[in-house]
Amino acid sequence: MQELLQQLVNGISWGSIYSLIALGYTMVYGILRFINFAHGDVYMVGAFVAYYSVFFLGLRSGGVAGALGALAVIALAMLAAAVLGVSIERLAYKPVRRQARLTALITAIGVSLFLENAGILAFGAEPKFFPQIIASKSLRLPGGAYVTTHQLLVLGGSLVLMVGLNLIVYRTKIGLGMRALSLNRDVANLMGVPTDRIIAFTFGLGSALAAAAGVLVALSNPRIDPLMGLLPGLKAFVAAVLGGIGSIPGAMVGGLLMGIAETLVSGYISSTYRDAIAFSILIVILLVRPAGLFGRAVTEKV
Repeated sequence: MQELLQQLVNGISWGSIYSLIALGYTMVYGILRFINFAHGDVYMVGAFVAYYSVFFLGLRSGGVAGALGALAVIALAMLAAAVLGVSIERLAYKPVRRQARLTALITAIGVSLFLENAGILAFGAEPKFFPQIIASKSLRLPGGAYVTTHQLLVLGGSLVLMVGLNLIVYRTKIGLGMRALSLNRDVANLMGVPTDRIIAFTFGLGSALAAAAGVLVALSNPRIDPLMGLLPGLKAFVAAVLGGIGSIPGAMVGGLLMGIAETLVSGYISSTYRDAIAFSILIVILLVRPAGLFGRAVTEKV
């Protein structure tokens, strides 16, 4: 039982990261009906912005200063990623918005490759180690499992960001516009909804969440490199499909389920299959329930 509880703690921690990244996929898909495969690389850019911000601000580990420093670098990374997300949408995706979906998909893959190679040129191919501005301590939970302060930071930060996202989507005017676009973009445009502005805001918001996930991962697993977003980005996409792509609650639940499934397979079967389970889940969900757990099958009229 103690081992099971420990695996669940680890799985929920990783799952919350997948949820944050998956939210960006699901919001963009809900409005534009295409997959932004460059989203995982924005996660990488957020981690590197935070890495250089630590040295620029001269932050040190420990105490209140470390916690405030972590909040500062997360905020800077989210801001930089939001600007990057809006720029990608304006420069790469907006010109092909009315083209065939395959065109947008190929563009997204091209942007992803561009960001990865630009990251190698700008940051170097060698991995870097993120400064530990928050000291890691282990806390014993009821049942014998342990949770680290880094895991608590990941869980707490992810929860705050998810609650904030729900408030934006369901309690603000711009959130109302996002929901209108997800139902019918052309009709929303005819009704006076500022389509371009809301699409840009959606890209910026999703990119900011991905950057926050990148910083939270870097704080707990300090090794970062320009290709670090490739596999988590794909797994987060699987999590979005599992929950029902286009559904915000589905992305949250799908990410948590993905993280728990990974850690259970790694702990009880073999760590060799840790990455394989994500794509096995994708195959199963597409065969059994293509719309996902929270998605609804929609029949397109010819």
